[in-house]
Amino acid sequence: MGIFTMPSLGADMEDGILVEWLKAQGDTVARGDIVAVVETEKGAIEIEIFEDGKIDEILVPEGSKVPVGSPLATILGAGETVVSEIAQHTVQVEAEAPAAPEAAPEIITSRPIMDDVSEVRASPAARLFAKDHNIDLNGIRGTGPSGAIQLCDVENAKPAPPKRGIDLDAMRHAIASAMSRSKREIPHYYLTHRIDVSGAQNWLDAHNAARSPPERILFGALLVKAAALAIRDYPEFNGLYEQGSFRTSQEVHAGIAIAIRGGGLVAPAIQNADQLSLAELMVQMRDLIGRVRRGSFRASELTSSTMTVNSLGDRGVEGVLPIIYPPQVAIIGFGKIIEQPWVIEDEIVPRPILQMTLAADHRVSDGHRGGLLLNAIAEKLDAPESL
Repeated sequence: MGIFTMPSLGADMEDGILVEWLKAQGDTVARGDIVAVVETEKGAIEIEIFEDGKIDEILVPEGSKVPVGSPLATILGAGETVVSEIAQHTVQVEAEAPAAPEAAPEIITSRPIMDDVSEVRASPAARLFAKDHNIDLNGIRGTGPSGAIQLCDVENAKPAPPKRGIDLDAMRHAIASAMSRSKREIPHYYLTHRIDVSGAQNWLDAHNAARSPPERILFGALLVKAAALAIRDYPEFNGLYEQGSFRTSQEVHAGIAIAIRGGGLVAPAIQNADQLSLAELMVQMRDLIGRVRRGSFRASELTSSTMTVNSLGDRGVEGVLPIIYPPQVAIIGFGKIIEQPWVIEDEIVPRPILQMTLAADHRVSDGHRGGLLLNAIAEKLDAPESL
């Protein structure tokens, strides 16, 4: 038997609101299935399950605020049956859940208007609807005969469902909290490097010339792929620092910093970015950016990053000094490509110049290795046909 728990969707998350179950008790689930939607400061996030089985019991009702790590449901694997331990989990969660509202008065359906079983005059349909939706009939103004409450009166009095979306104030607070923790706990060091990207631009222009706009590759995809390939050779920049030690990752899951419409920032991951072709990477980037800006992304996209890329070139920024997002140990920032004078074979010529910056954790790496990493990225961009 497995326990499906409230996941941690970032270093800044302490709890979340379970707003919707997408699977019901008794449903069969497979690894990767979306089973619930959780509301956090980042918005409504789809939660996946990471084991095969059947939902034996849902422990938390919709609308509950649940701390990270708390049980949400019990999962039975193939061939498993209910055991007493499940009941123990159920009792514990139910004890922590909010008390159920008091039951509405008993429904009497023998007369169309009820004026002798309660001080509130209401039709049977109105009473039934009120009971099903936990609505107090007291205070509702009736439009029926002699002021009796009708079904339409109760429907109009039903409170609107809570608005799902991004609370920008809460998100700003969460971002500030995470970044304060990062600067307080992580000994940052910064390295910057300027490179000539004329070769990459020329290759990209030729590649896109015969393709329709949806098939074209943007320069940002080259940056992500070059960083992901280079970091494989410098594993001290790819992994997580947790519980006082660094654990390198065998996979490169590149977090992409994306601005949300209206404000806020998230950095969901493109998994195994180093293994994707540029075309595949571009498809995933378009999908991810589109969903994030609609406020729709998945838990695994927020929790699996092993390094992050932050490109602000499209905002006109020449350079960026990013802050590491814990528990990661490195983030690479790219600025705007600017036409600048460049010395080539003793001649000053105009060239498209890109500034990139590495912010890294001094507990895990040093400036010598960081410089090698930036040069490796530059070499990848100088041979775009190999990306």
